[in-house]
Amino acid sequence: MKQKEIALSILPNRPDLDDADDDHALTNWDTPMRSDAFELSDEEKIRRIEGHFRSIMETLGLDLTDDSLQGTPQRVAKMFVKEAFSGLNPANRPHPRLFENKYNYDQMLVEKDITFFSHCEHHFVPIYGKIHVGYFSSGKVIGLSKINRIVQFFAKRPQVQERLTVQIGKEMEKVLRTMNVAVVVDANHMCVASRGVGDTNSKTGTAYFSGKFREETYKREFLNYINAR
Repeated sequence: MKQKEIALSILPNRPDLDDADDDHALTNWDTPMRSDAFELSDEEKIRRIEGHFRSIMETLGLDLTDDSLQGTPQRVAKMFVKEAFSGLNPANRPHPRLFENKYNYDQMLVEKDITFFSHCEHHFVPIYGKIHVGYFSSGKVIGLSKINRIVQFFAKRPQVQERLTVQIGKEMEKVLRTMNVAVVVDANHMCVASRGVGDTNSKTGTAYFSGKFREETYKREFLNYINAR
């Protein structure tokens, strides 16, 4: 057995892994990816995941000859690659066009209540909620729908909420060529609600503020915007 395979076989027996979701240890803000992550085509990834998920279902004792279950491995594999984790593939990164701020609008621009669905990287169960984004133009603007696309790109990958928040903030800075960006994420974690402690009421909030948004006046204005109903 290879060293990597030995390590993987040992992992499930480590008692401390049950508490790993509370640690949120991050080495950096990039999603941890292997260097060979995109050597396989999407079609080959789907084929392999289908086989692995079929084995999982069989191990659980499910009858895959049943009409309702026999297509599940392929459906799950396709969902993983093409939908739920499509944000792992840099080919899917949005490249929004920049437009001149011809109206010379120099106030805060806020898009709030962007719905997102992601997956906790510790248990691969959903994280979902709302994301609010604000920025001050540095002379350029992007279409509002492109902010949604940036959010979805980083959400559609295994995530922790802190990383997701920072990734969106840094991408907005890069795309808009501005250091004046605010991001607030308000999320439900199914790893808390559907397992473990089983708390269905709690939510988790994270924020990213840069430039002007670090000043109390602008931060409060942004928070008032997103809390207004």
